Amino acid sequence: MIQLTVNGEKQAYEGEGDLPLLWYLRDFLGLTGSKYGCGKGLCGACTVHLDGQAIRSCSVPMERLEGADITTIEGLAAGGEHPLQIAWAEHKVPQCGYCQSGQIMQAAALLAGSPAPDEQQIDDAMGGVICRCGTYQRIRAAIRSAAGSTAGGGA
Repeated sequence: MIQLTVNGEKQAYEGEGDLPLLWYLRDFLGLTGSKYGCGKGLCGACTVHLDGQAIRSCSVPMERLEGADITTIEGLAAGGEHPLQIAWAEHKVPQCGYCQSGQIMQAAALLAGSPAPDEQQIDDAMGGVICRCGTYQRIRAAIRSAAGSTAGGGA
């Protein structure tokens, strides 16, 4: 049995160890904010936090998650009040929206480690999350905006 915490709640999993975390989150826990994109950890649509670090949940098997602390987009902020979620709305970032939970989770990990990132840090951190609609300029603007609000203690 694998014991882990997801969005602050203790969970237990007794299935196949090679099941990707993404499918556990979606199929077992009903947390559908993280999306399936490529299945190879290349697009970032499935990004969640593992012990505070951004990871691609489609490529992490459950057998590697004993004692892990997982945060999904649903657990980032209960009412959508995280500075990034607010900035995303203010800057009208989403078009189709498919990648947005991955984008926000990747950006949240960036801001947790670098509360005031420069442009290069933003580009480096966000380079692995693909937006098919090409809203990269709005994504960067929202991250800069949220960084300004987190600098005052908002995150």
